[in-house]
Amino acid sequence: MLKEFIEKEKESLKHFFDHLDLKKMDELIQMLMDCQGKVLVTGVGKSGLVAKKIAVTLTSTGTRAFYLSPINALHGDIGLVGEGDIFILLSKSGDTEELLNLVPYIRNKQATPVAIVCREECRLVKACDFSLELPLDKELCPMNLVPTTSTELQVIFGNLIAVEMMERMKFTIEDYALNHPAGRIGRRITIKVQDLMVKGENIPLCHSDDTLANTLSELTDKQCGCVFIVDEKKRLQGVFTDGDLRRVLQKNGSAALETTMKEIMTKSPRWIAANKLAWEAMQLMEEDQKHPITVLPVLDEDRTVVGLIKMHDLVQAGV
Repeated sequence: MLKEFIEKEKESLKHFFDHLDLKKMDELIQMLMDCQGKVLVTGVGKSGLVAKKIAVTLTSTGTRAFYLSPINALHGDIGLVGEGDIFILLSKSGDTEELLNLVPYIRNKQATPVAIVCREECRLVKACDFSLELPLDKELCPMNLVPTTSTELQVIFGNLIAVEMMERMKFTIEDYALNHPAGRIGRRITIKVQDLMVKGENIPLCHSDDTLANTLSELTDKQCGCVFIVDEKKRLQGVFTDGDLRRVLQKNGSAALETTMKEIMTKSPRWIAANKLAWEAMQLMEEDQKHPITVLPVLDEDRTVVGLIKMHDLVQAGV
């Protein structure tokens, strides 16, 4: 049955995207962009849970948004609503009494009630100033009763308005970082390569004409798992790793020790700038799944080596 449910859900999502009124969606997004007050979101039951998710997503991406329980609103919390606010009421049926009872008080506060429903022929649409239908074919539930597909459409709706508003307001990763100072997300968008990289005398370096025998001490003593081959101005020429060492010894035996580094180094290696996010360094290391790397040279605009970033340090920092 699982495969059948997956196919049914795919068809329901296709129906949604094929019939969604993009013009009205665009009008709503522009209303939210022009809003001089707050954006409030509410719903009852499972729609209420989705309403909370939409509100926090909007808040984290640059829109002043709040979830307001319809019951609590009717018992004092309506005081949070003010002139110029937009009040989004989320409902599958559009006939939820708690929401219908709330609309007159939203108007009294000179806020704009907006109905987001799964069928336009309902009382909530008639009561509100603006409405948008989320086209629902049927619920995934075999009885077509349990809110399943309908709540999924509500989540998609919330995500669409959030990301479109991010795009229109030119919301940057720096803006996002200000709203997420803690946790893994916070670390990923605040910690930079320069905060974690190996610097100065701790960077393992050698020259292209050095032999492998003369380079082994640098490779071993600095304990970075690699050595960078540089010219007289410390500009990167190539990289040689512990893995390269094993491979060249396996192939050439002791004769490999007299090989110069320019013969066995990896030319044109991946690298990163010091002011980039540490998370970007991790992505760069994992870019080629068949040939992942655990160290990256950190270069300035002249390809001069200024540091070394290790996967181990990224993982330890919680990136």
